[in-house]
Amino acid sequence: MGKSGRGLLIVYTGGGKGKTTAALGMALRAVGYGHRVLIVQFIKGSWHYGELTSIQRLAPEVELLQGGEGFVGIVDDKLPIEDHVAAAQAALAMARTKIATDVYDLVILDEINYAVQLGLITLEEVKQLVAARPTRLDLVLTGNHAHEDLIAMADLVTEMREIKHPYQQGQSAKKGIDF
Repeated sequence: MGKSGRGLLIVYTGGGKGKTTAALGMALRAVGYGHRVLIVQFIKGSWHYGELTSIQRLAPEVELLQGGEGFVGIVDDKLPIEDHVAAAQAALAMARTKIATDVYDLVILDEINYAVQLGLITLEEVKQLVAARPTRLDLVLTGNHAHEDLIAMADLVTEMREIKHPYQQGQSAKKGIDF
């Protein structure tokens, strides 16, 4: 976008792989222009991902806040839903506070669509955050199950659709590709 003008609302959604990866590519591009980037993760939190180490190399231009307690309801999730709700609410509060400083050019709210779909945060809370953002801020919302209201509000929406995945052939997630 640049450092002035009207920011875009961008949504990456769908069941296919690549939503976070696309947003991280946008972050990498933004840093190339000297822009400040904030990434707030709403679900991922307890596992290590390669991007965590990579993003540290982009500091201070890129700041990453892990707000989640890990994936909700999967096999190794031993936490009560209340813990996930509290973590998502804390991530939302962090995002609001950081966005209000108006020092970032690009903010990525990773897996926020999924957090809404799971009921960890409300659609209204996300709509309020979107409406309250600085006019110049480019804001990216990632995660499957993007609500139709957010899709309608967005300037750019991309839906990732899985056609084929190695997991279907029994292959496990691959370091450097999937995490």
